[in-house]
Amino acid sequence: MRLQSLAPAWTAATALMLPLGAVADAAPNDAEQACTALASGEYAEITDAPTHVTASRAVSATDSRPAFCQVQGYVAPNTGFELRLPLAGWNGKFFHAGCTGSCGFAIDSPWVRECDYPLSRGYACIVSDMGHRSGPSDGLWAWNNLEAKLDFGFRATHRATVAGKALTEAFYGRVPARSYFMGCSTGGRQGLVAAQRFPDDFDGVIAGAPVVTEAATAMNFIWNLQVSATPERRPVLDRRALELVHAAVLAAADDDDGVTDGVIGDPRRVRFDPGSLQCTATRTNDCLSPAQVDAVRRIYAGPRTSSGRLVSFAGAPLPGSELGWGIFSPGANGRAPSERSGVDTTRYITSDWGPRWSYRDFDWDRDPPRLAEREVFYSANHPDLRAFEARGGKLLVYHGWADPIVTPLGTVDYYETAERTMGGRERTQAFFRLFMVPGMKHCFAGPGPFAIDYLAALEAWVEQGTAPETLIGAHVAGDHDGPSMIRRLPVDGAVKFTRPIPPYPQTYRYSGRGDATSAASFRTVDGPAGRGSRAVESPP
Repeated sequence: MRLQSLAPAWTAATALMLPLGAVADAAPNDAEQACTALASGEYAEITDAPTHVTASRAVSATDSRPAFCQVQGYVAPNTGFELRLPLAGWNGKFFHAGCTGSCGFAIDSPWVRECDYPLSRGYACIVSDMGHRSGPSDGLWAWNNLEAKLDFGFRATHRATVAGKALTEAFYGRVPARSYFMGCSTGGRQGLVAAQRFPDDFDGVIAGAPVVTEAATAMNFIWNLQVSATPERRPVLDRRALELVHAAVLAAADDDDGVTDGVIGDPRRVRFDPGSLQCTATRTNDCLSPAQVDAVRRIYAGPRTSSGRLVSFAGAPLPGSELGWGIFSPGANGRAPSERSGVDTTRYITSDWGPRWSYRDFDWDRDPPRLAEREVFYSANHPDLRAFEARGGKLLVYHGWADPIVTPLGTVDYYETAERTMGGRERTQAFFRLFMVPGMKHCFAGPGPFAIDYLAALEAWVEQGTAPETLIGAHVAGDHDGPSMIRRLPVDGAVKFTRPIPPYPQTYRYSGRGDATSAASFRTVDGPAGRGSRAVESPP
């Protein structure tokens, strides 16, 4: 970047007799005035990210975050952003918080809370709207809009990062010493794309439950929507049926990690036949109809052609995720909770099929290849990470085994492909590690040990060279579903148990001695490596 091109931003600050780089240590009133002065600067000449700041103001501290300078603006042509700069106690580092769903909602919305946790740790933090304004499930912005698709695919994250670093340098007078990215779901895809296509943007990347391919994720939504509804838009699998299936899965596999705790250690080991729950002449209660048995089998099997061929390597929801399948079942209004997101992603983002298209229109023999043209924008499955490795970058990826929304086997398949591409496990794990979390739903929550401080682990890896051998995950009581993908730790609530989460393909197992609620009583063991999505070509 060109610091000299940012000099106008310091006109007001210089008048205050603030030396360049003194804002982090300035008196509160001086720092607030320097913050306000940012809005009068000219930033159109930031290299590769011409920027306009529309507003800047000082915001008071709350219980969850310190006082900060709120900077809002856009990078030409359409990428809106909000940058939050600590008014005191800057740690010298930059943080880009990813979005989720269709994004588009970062500015002036609760989703900017994604910056609260890094801000509380002293980071300058930016959030981008990914080049458009929308709700998290709305895809209309992408219809016949190639510019917006490019931004959503890869351009907006990079340009917002370049602009955010330049503005951070302008405010504090020095370049951030380290830069990090963290996001989940679409944010996980943003992180992988950054490591794959823009390896110089970040020293460390945390990518949670990444949408490795938009097309595959969209097809999983469409398949499950079709399977879960009757032609009259009534649910095939009601809540009671899902609870029945989940209980049977736990009965078959809960103790696979050596302890019965409602959590399946590795669902790929589960061998469960939904037909065992089918109603008979002598079993009429707590059973499934033939149509329900078929629906469960098809969800486990994943999207397939009429000849039974799996249409992608992203896999399908795994045993243990059944209680999350309700998002695909129609409610009283005939629409499923996930219908808007799945349909809009397919008809606008991964294609341009338009508003008259319905999920019932998808033809599994004809339509999967039709999504390939747009997928080139969004793909995060490039396994060649040599440039990121060479610049010293570190990549930490995590995914919940019980995720019904972004299927975990797609992430496993990507990691295994990267291992083969990068020259084996030892070389790959020197800079890229995958952590699979038993019982965790999409990004967070669920019955497993979902509360994990990924950021602390990444900081130690990047800054001290201490690779994360084992992360400690906690299961915390309470309802932890919600919009934020970057959670403050420790999480509020009573810790019910902890578990050690080693890098894939390792997993954990109870040692047989000691407190079964403590991670110290578990040992890490080798898991079934080489069993990504290709291992589930046939239904369980």
